Amino acid sequence: MPGGRLTQQDRQQIASGLADGLAYAEIARRLDRPTSTITREVMRNGGPTGYRAELAHRATERRAHRRRAASSRGAEARPQPHGRDAEAVREYEETLTTVFMASGTPKMMARVMACLCTDDAGSLTASELVQRLQVSPASISKAITFLESQGMVRRARDERRRERYVVDDDVWYQSMIASARGTALVAETARQGVGVLGPGTPAAARLENIARFLDFITESITRAANQAREVLYTKPEPTSSDTSPR
Repeated sequence: MPGGRLTQQDRQQIASGLADGLAYAEIARRLDRPTSTITREVMRNGGPTGYRAELAHRATERRAHRRRAASSRGAEARPQPHGRDAEAVREYEETLTTVFMASGTPKMMARVMACLCTDDAGSLTASELVQRLQVSPASISKAITFLESQGMVRRARDERRRERYVVDDDVWYQSMIASARGTALVAETARQGVGVLGPGTPAAARLENIARFLDFITESITRAANQAREVLYTKPEPTSSDTSPR
């Protein structure tokens, strides 16, 4: 990464850039850093409105201390297949976790989701998740229950009859459909309020407009998900590096 790890001065510049309304890409350009570095830094330290340079620097020092302590206990980065850089994978998992959190997913659920998404098989057992995330089985159980309720994870049995938690291609489609159903329920409930509050009143008009807006959003999400579903099963075109002779 250009320039090594972020310094306290770098973080001051990030805070100034956010205060000036600069995009992450522009802040990254000024610091000669990848945009992903700035995105990860901001999202795991309060987000664009809550980022504070001094607090972010202290939090980073605490995380580094915890990693050193974990390493001293033998919890080193696990070996990676396909020649991947283990540290780069760990950093990316943190970035993906913070993005999930920014979208409203609770922290532990976001960590489990990121772990599943970055696994080649897209499925892990509870014990594997416990080992990778260094958390209790109860935390994993709670996270899976939440993710399953949101249509983001499904359960399956492997050849040894072990329960595995899976995030496969169709999970994303089912998650969008579940989101659409939830939005439709809000629309329906808002419309019920029109009769309670009295048609023609300001509050009833507000609820009716909310219902009409959410009806449109629900229909759009459902239609788009159905139209794009096949994209989830389309294999990427091979790149030049994939087709070059070895």
